[in-house]
Formats: sequence, C-alpha cells, structure tokens
Amino acid sequence: MKSTSVHSTLSILLCTGSIYIGLVFTAGGCNPFAPEERPGDLTVDLLGDPSTINGFYKRFQNAYNLRDTSLYGPLIAPSFLFTYRNYEQNADVSWGRSQEMTSTYNLFQFSQDIDLTWNNIIARFQNDEKTESQVIRRFDLTVFLEGSEVFRTDGSANFFLQRADSTLPWRIYRWRDQSDL
Repeated sequence: MKSTSVHSTLSILLCTGSIYIGLVFTAGGCNPFAPEERPGDLTVDLLGDPSTINGFYKRFQNAYNLRDTSLYGPLIAPSFLFTYRNYEQNADVSWGRSQEMTSTYNLFQFSQDIDLTWNNIIARFQNDEKTESQVIRRFDLTVFLEGSEVFRTDGSANFFLQRADSTLPWRIYRWRDQSDL
C-alpha cells in the first residue's frame, strides 16, 4: 500500500510539474531551446549580403576563407566565363561554370587554410538600372596546402556582375584574373 501511494504521489508531482513547466514556457513566451529571433538576417550579417557590391565581396571572401562551395556556388552565374593569361603559352585560357566549380571545390578540399583579403577598388562601373556592374579590385591570396607548402599571390580581379533586377543578389558572369604571378 505504501508503494502505491509513493507511486501516485510521484505521478501527481510529475504531472503537475510538467504542467507548471509548460505554463512557465508558454506564459513567459520563452523557450530556451528556441530563443527569440533577432531582427535582420544573421546569415547576411555574418557572411555578407550579395545584393550589394560590398556584401557580394564579403560573401565571396567568406566562401574562400571558410572553403565553402555552398557559399561560393550561388555567386557564379550559369553563363560564367573565367579567363586568365598563360604567359608561358602567350595565350588567354578560359573555362566555364562547371570547370570553375570543380577547380574551386578541389582548391577548398586540398588546402588546409585559405586567406583571401579584398583590397582597394581600382575601377567600378554600373549601368543606370543597377543590374550590371564591372568592378576591378585588388586582392591578396594565401593558400596553405597539405604539408607545409604555402602559395601566395596578389593582383586584381576584373569582375563583371549582373542580376535580373536591383533587389536580387549579384552574380559573376565574367571574371578576368589579373594576378601578379
């Protein structure tokens, strides 16, 4: 009989305790497992808003520094074309989006750390509708490869950016690399 009363007392306490805890969380509007939302978009605040030129560069930099193709991919337009000068062959070399994503993925995978820093903007042109922009900007890039090998370069990147309307994120559709190799 004693065990039945202990069991009933525990059941009552657990039940009323659950109700009390439920009331505290619902009445107070506070759930420690789901804190209240703060104004703004945390992703945009931390990683950059690609609908602005500065935010686009911040997102690009974070994609490299975090070695994250899920941040990098949306910055690359479907019609993307990358071009650089191969001085040994005395010719320009180009590739499209698919090869860009593959080479960037490999770079991110086979490096231990990447440090990309955007520096001053050399030139910036934008159409009146703010749907196309050309930005030439200096950068410093350090890639720490497996082992102790370090690759450093700097130069400028000539980006041609576009978007369907002025509220959408910028995407690179042409990139002319002007690195100082």
